[in-house]
Order: sequence, then C-alpha cells, then structure tokens
Amino acid sequence: MRIGILQCGQSPAPLKDSLGDYPDMFVQLLAGRGFDFTTWHVEAMDFPAGPDDADGWLLTGSRHGAYEDHAFIPPLEDFIRRAYGAGVPLVGICFGHQIIAQALGGRVMKYPGGWAVGTQDYDFDGETVTLNAWHQDQVVDLPPGARVVARNAHCEAAALAYDDRAFTVQAHPEFSDAFIRGLMETRAKGVVPDDLLQQAEGLMGRPKDSHIMADRIEAFFKAPRALQEGAA
Repeated sequence: MRIGILQCGQSPAPLKDSLGDYPDMFVQLLAGRGFDFTTWHVEAMDFPAGPDDADGWLLTGSRHGAYEDHAFIPPLEDFIRRAYGAGVPLVGICFGHQIIAQALGGRVMKYPGGWAVGTQDYDFDGETVTLNAWHQDQVVDLPPGARVVARNAHCEAAALAYDDRAFTVQAHPEFSDAFIRGLMETRAKGVVPDDLLQQAEGLMGRPKDSHIMADRIEAFFKAPRALQEGAA
C-alpha cells in the first residue's frame, strides 16, 4: 500500500542529522506494516498531481498555524477536500489534524489554556493512551462529519474520526522523548512557559504508547472501504 506523506513542516535544523525529519519519523513509526512511502514537501509547494497518486495520505506536523497566511495552506486545503471527496483515506498528526479539520469546515485557534508539551495521557474511547505532544493550537469547532474519539482535560478534540475517510490525532506518536527535549532546546525559549518545560522534563522517560497509535493508523489505512459517492 502506497502512503503519500504530505510534509507540512520541518524538524529544527540542529536535530535533523541525529533525530531525522518528520517524514523519517513516520516511516520509522509505521515500519514493517506493508507500506511504501513517497513524500511531497507541500510546505515548499511540492504537491502531488492528485489524490489518486497514493492509496492513503498522511499529513505531518508543522510549526505554522493552520489559520496563518502561508502560500501552501490554500492548495493544501483544496487537496484535502479533493481526497476526502474521493474517499482516499487521510491521516493527520498535530498540524495535519488541525488543517484537515479547518479544510472541512472546522475552526482552529490558539487555545487560551496554553501549551501541551511532552507526556500526555488521552482517553481513546475508554483506553488510556500516553503520547508526546507539542502544541498550543487546537481544533475548537468540529467540522461536519467529525466525531471525537480521544480527549483529555487540556484538549477536548484530541483525536477525530470522519467515518472511514479521515483519522486525525493532535498528539505526536512519532516524537521520541529525545526529540521533545530537542524542541525544548531549540524552539521553546521565550515561547513555552518555564513551568511547563520543567513539568515536561520531569515526565521524560515515562513509557509511550506510540505502537498503539501505529496499530490504529495501520488499521485505518487498511480498512476495506467503498468508493465514496462523487469520487472520480
């Protein structure tokens, strides 16, 4: 199964050599599951010809806000709507979670409750799943057809399901503790409050359930699905 990675941002330059860029992390997360990967760097305006260029699409995180004025965002939203309409499955992580919601009629904003950094516990339909997070923006109004499938006290829409068309997650199953620490060193100073950074540091080393999310992503991509009405 061919998965197209839509790269919406980049790992900080000091971390790329040792910890990889965002597509590398997803290839590692989903290794050994029968997927082949091709990356399009949409942040740099490198887009696929159309939704049928892959069997499924995975949208990465980004330091950008979905609501910000960047050249790649309008064509990315258009691509999301085309893929969604054609029934080609979409998975979105962090920014990917947010831009899919926004493209389909939801609303994303800087959350007044502030940042989520590092180890977080989420309730996935009764199952506690521990993942790393790095975000202040959140989906605050759901688009039509979206259903909340994970939440915690800080983030009500921590994961969304759109029937069999899209599955999106606010947290980062692809981020290791080492990468979170690298973000704390390269992107947090003067942006993330010190007390949150100290709290995140104190929770480093707690086991993460990235494998559980990899299982869910695999199952979503491989689920049998009928051709959606209106698909080309």
